[in-house]
Amino acid sequence: MNRALRYATVGVIAVSLLAGGSAAAFAAPQQLHTPAAVVAAAPAAASLTAKASATTVNAWQEFRISGAAKGIKAGTKVTVQQKQGTKWVSLPAQSPVNSKGAYSVRVKLGLKGVNQLRIGAGTTVSPVVKVTVR
Repeated sequence: MNRALRYATVGVIAVSLLAGGSAAAFAAPQQLHTPAAVVAAAPAAASLTAKASATTVNAWQEFRISGAAKGIKAGTKVTVQQKQGTKWVSLPAQSPVNSKGAYSVRVKLGLKGVNQLRIGAGTTVSPVVKVTVR
């Protein structure tokens, strides 16, 4: 068999296999997953809530920030973050998430004025909580 005939035969076989494979892919759409089934299987997005026990405190007076952690594994440490200028800085105040998804962190602040705080766990952060220090 000459070379041209072999190439033509291989080409015809390849085209028929591709056409048959794509036809089989579209032949039974009822067996494909629906988008609703795929969305239902996706894990819930992680989220954090935060609430301070006091909105105004004296310098270095202890207060608590507590809240709920959804989609975050029990035992994961949450950290208090404070806005300093344009950056968020992690403070040395941490607490683990308990088995019910709750946490409570003791905090003391010395920076007088309105402090913007949030809770962080990895890339998940809570809404900002404001506490005024006198």
